[in-house]
Amino acid sequence: MSLKYVSTRNKNDVRTASLAILQGLAPDGGLYVPTEIPALDKSMKELSEMSYQEIAYNVMKLFFTDFTEEELRHCVNSAYDSKFDTPLICPLVKTDMAYYLELFHGKTIAFKDMALSILPYLMTTSARKNNIKNDIVILTATSGDTGKAALAGFADVPGTKIIVFYPKDGVSEIQKMQMVTQKGDNTFVVGINGNFDEAQTGVKRMFNDKELNDTLSKGGYQFSSANSINIGRLIPQVAYYVASYARLLANKEIEDGEKINVTVPTGNFGNILAAYYAKQMGTPIDKLICASNMNNVLTDFFRTGVYNRKRDFHLTMSPSMDILISSNLERLIYHIEGDSAEKTVMLMNELKDDGEYEIKPEDLRASVPEFYGDFASEDETADEIRTVYNDCGYVIDTHTAVASRVCRKYKDKTGDKTKTVIASTASPYKFTRSVMKAIGCDDPSLSDIDLTDKLSAVAKTDIPDAIKEIKNAEIRHKTICEVNEMQNTVLKFLGL
Repeated sequence: MSLKYVSTRNKNDVRTASLAILQGLAPDGGLYVPTEIPALDKSMKELSEMSYQEIAYNVMKLFFTDFTEEELRHCVNSAYDSKFDTPLICPLVKTDMAYYLELFHGKTIAFKDMALSILPYLMTTSARKNNIKNDIVILTATSGDTGKAALAGFADVPGTKIIVFYPKDGVSEIQKMQMVTQKGDNTFVVGINGNFDEAQTGVKRMFNDKELNDTLSKGGYQFSSANSINIGRLIPQVAYYVASYARLLANKEIEDGEKINVTVPTGNFGNILAAYYAKQMGTPIDKLICASNMNNVLTDFFRTGVYNRKRDFHLTMSPSMDILISSNLERLIYHIEGDSAEKTVMLMNELKDDGEYEIKPEDLRASVPEFYGDFASEDETADEIRTVYNDCGYVIDTHTAVASRVCRKYKDKTGDKTKTVIASTASPYKFTRSVMKAIGCDDPSLSDIDLTDKLSAVAKTDIPDAIKEIKNAEIRHKTICEVNEMQNTVLKFLGL
């Protein structure tokens, strides 16, 4: 079977996987989605006996059908190697309440590594397959973690440049240090005086600017994306949900076919959409619990059917989720609306022009009954870090704590005793100040980076190499710009 990809806003824009990966965002502003969700062709019993690399290959081969076996295995094996600090790649940690799927064992200690370790290989393979002569310019907005993971993945990759915009005052100190100390002659990092939504909107505007793209083409460049709007970022994330079920089965924590719930801390909606695709492929998942922080636009959407971005924007201790425009939700909307590009365009225009759109609650429940939304306040997030630590000595980061508290609230409210996997999306070492405050071990005299030594003693874990590397690293990227200066900043970096 040759699986194709179509824009959520234009049913006539149909591409192979490799072309969809290269394009990133569709020219019409839509996102590429598979024309169908393929079914797993291996049983869970078979998958439970495989390594992570084998599971990832067996998931991705069904989506990236224009890649040869040799090409795709090269991408998978090059990505999931010794850059991860455990051969399990994403281990499960069992507590009394749930299983925490640790997705932060890669080079930049956040879940983005799981997909951004493989995207450069998918991208360069796609360029070769399609005889692309231009250099690929990875243009990305980040709320904290995508930026560093993308920079690490693409640094000094031949034929590419990468430009990352981040909200200057909207990431943790350690997230910022990870980005601004990034090495690589092809890397460029820019802080903006604005929030993530403004950065993301600015990036999308550049993708859709025909005149700008013509200028790039004449200069020998073309844009692509490392955000989860790129299908090459999203599909590798499906693999770890399949792998988590296979791991539970291998560990005899569940019976074959027994359903599990999955709870995901959610901002841009890509990570939980990947879990939805895993379920559609045949992974026995029951509820998909969408956990938000105080920017709880998704909670309201799943409760009421109204998506309304016209609300206060909150800077929280879980900054990667400080998002009011969840781009990947468009893919789910497309599926809810019967794969209708026309209806998707109408709703996205309403969001752009009016700041909101609505899907009848009964239609939402009928189309995606597996989704459940709730949020955690700042106090609840801190209390969850403290509770999990006091209960079992396990230290979780702020984003994982949002998911953990929402999972706890869901279980208390519904009485659902289904075994649950919580996506643990970042190492606590990325958010030392908030984590140590929550536990009651903060030291105001220490910087966030110096505080990692105290966290190491409390958590009884080694300080990750990603933190050690930035302690005395040179700050290489000092550019700051206004939102309306983003395009000129890109052109100046490219010498155009």
